[in-house]
Amino acid sequence: MANPLHILCISRFFKGNDFIRSAATQGHKVYLLTSKKLENDSWCWESITDVYFMLEDEEGQWNKKHLVEGLAHTLRYLSFDIFVALDDFDVEHVAFLREYFRIPGMGETTARYFRDKLAMRMQAAAHGIPVPQFSSLFHDADIHAFIETVPAPWLVKPRMQASAAGIKKIEDAASLWSHLDYLGSERHEYLIEQYRPGQVYHVDALSFDGNVVFSQASQYIDPPFDVAHGGGIFRSSSMSNEEEDASMLALLNKQVLQAFGMKYSACHTEFIKSHQDGNFYFLETASRVGGANIAEMVEFATGINLWKEWALLEIAACTKRPYTPPPAKQLHAGILISLTSSKEVDDSVFTDPEIVWRLKKDHHIGMIVQSHSKERVRSLLDQYAGQIRASFHASMPSKEKLID
Repeated sequence: MANPLHILCISRFFKGNDFIRSAATQGHKVYLLTSKKLENDSWCWESITDVYFMLEDEEGQWNKKHLVEGLAHTLRYLSFDIFVALDDFDVEHVAFLREYFRIPGMGETTARYFRDKLAMRMQAAAHGIPVPQFSSLFHDADIHAFIETVPAPWLVKPRMQASAAGIKKIEDAASLWSHLDYLGSERHEYLIEQYRPGQVYHVDALSFDGNVVFSQASQYIDPPFDVAHGGGIFRSSSMSNEEEDASMLALLNKQVLQAFGMKYSACHTEFIKSHQDGNFYFLETASRVGGANIAEMVEFATGINLWKEWALLEIAACTKRPYTPPPAKQLHAGILISLTSSKEVDDSVFTDPEIVWRLKKDHHIGMIVQSHSKERVRSLLDQYAGQIRASFHASMPSKEKLID
């Protein structure tokens, strides 16, 4: 390639090898900026031109001043065409870096809609997208008005966390004010939301030129909040495009991404279908590939590798060329992941031919099953969950996330 692009991938977690390989296979030069503690992880070094490391503080954060100074020094002799945040927790930092160094792509204002749960809800509500009733925690008067009009229980959620981390369920007003006192000077970093029991779904998508060009709806068998706070087993299964709920989720996902100003990226968006009224409500979205190996499940259901295609559409957007994803297959897949009490787990007792992927991670057991039958996928996930609860399962305190 005469003029390869220089792509800087930024992540504080070990993920995105398929993105890196995809871009490198196209002849471009990929650089990695990650935490020093990850230098011995299994990065696809053969596809990485160079790597830069940052030290983390006690809270796992990077020093922004040092980050800017380090990149500024590198830019004296090397220019970058694309900055990519491989993980949810890097989205706002990479948006800041794009604006500071004038790199094309999502800026800080738009990035807020994909990281800040309060910004998400306000923007969704402003565009007529159903959301559970909510309030910021800035003003006492607003909080009083909220709890007087919205019946308990409520959820107090951190605005910038991912998944179900840090969420607190509150049963009454006295407990709420006690919890807000506990949060103290960090209260403004949270929001309060109506608790709506229901079934939670996720839509994993690719957007290009402001349009959703691929999406796959899936259903969490147990809500992530219940898994994280009740010590459960993480399970999800893909849905057929012909299902009425899948069609509704695809439409809602399109409305969310358009309302939030998404131009091009991989996205992971979650909705809840209320047990009370049967309607869907928007929960949250992220401008990245879904975590917890959801990308692998999507690939076994559709044949679409979200990491690989994300790299290709980023390159197409930068070079002002068209992008179209490959045709999607119509299979069914499901994933199951659990913590285990043992560091190493012998999963050889699971022998069904539908098993197409197994998780290799300390203190975890996990697998993906694939079938032409949605019912077969769900039956296997139910069967395996029972076996794992009896023989392998362990749980951790709810303040910790089950899966990164």
